[in-house]
Amino acid sequence: MSSPHISLIPEHIGNILGISFTNSVLTAWLVTVVLTILAIAATREMRFVPRGIQNFFETMIEYVLGLVEQVMENREQARKIFPLVATIFLFVLFANLMGIFPGIGSIGIIAEHGEEFIPLLRPTNADLNMTVALALISVVAIQFLGIATLGFIKYSKRFFNFTSPLKLVIGLFELLGEFTKIISFSFRLFGNIFAGEVLLIVIGFLAPYIIPVPFLFLEIFTGFIQAFIFAILTLVFYKVAITQEGEETETQEETKPAQ
Repeated sequence: MSSPHISLIPEHIGNILGISFTNSVLTAWLVTVVLTILAIAATREMRFVPRGIQNFFETMIEYVLGLVEQVMENREQARKIFPLVATIFLFVLFANLMGIFPGIGSIGIIAEHGEEFIPLLRPTNADLNMTVALALISVVAIQFLGIATLGFIKYSKRFFNFTSPLKLVIGLFELLGEFTKIISFSFRLFGNIFAGEVLLIVIGFLAPYIIPVPFLFLEIFTGFIQAFIFAILTLVFYKVAITQEGEETETQEETKPAQ
């Protein structure tokens, strides 16, 4: 009996125009194609009273937009960050769910030496390169949106405030925190998805019938939670990035009870 295939590093599949790509990248392309097809299907024949796939996506979008507006407490700011939050949520969610589909990780080719099995498709977020890329997109987008909202000078004072030595030190720690966000974002998503992939492979290898079913539902739940956490943290970090010290003080004074 052959052993289950578990690899921390994604496998090289081929080259396009001299650019190498892996099986996790191939899965990401597949997720993108699926989302594009669903978007076209949902918007091809828009109805005043939505139904079917249009109703599903409108319900999801309204829920996410309502959540964003609730966190931001400002409709204009909510609409600025909403496309990023919704895109991250949908891509991460579908990428996570794609990982439990039949054929993902189980259909592949045998290497030239005849011993190593190389799957054609690998769960996208079980590749650390992909989660680091998502984390970079999230953190860099927050910086650009923060600058667009407050202006470069005002936003840079968050990190480089020379009004006092204490504020300068705090600002430098804030700057360091932007880099640690990339690490926490990427390793949280990668760790959960890769662990789930390994669990399903091992359980499926030891007991391929019936027993893996509860673990599949667990992975669906985990995939949804991880997508939600990634998106909501992006939203919260943006909220923090555009909240100025003066606004916080004013809010605190307004909420103080009258003496």
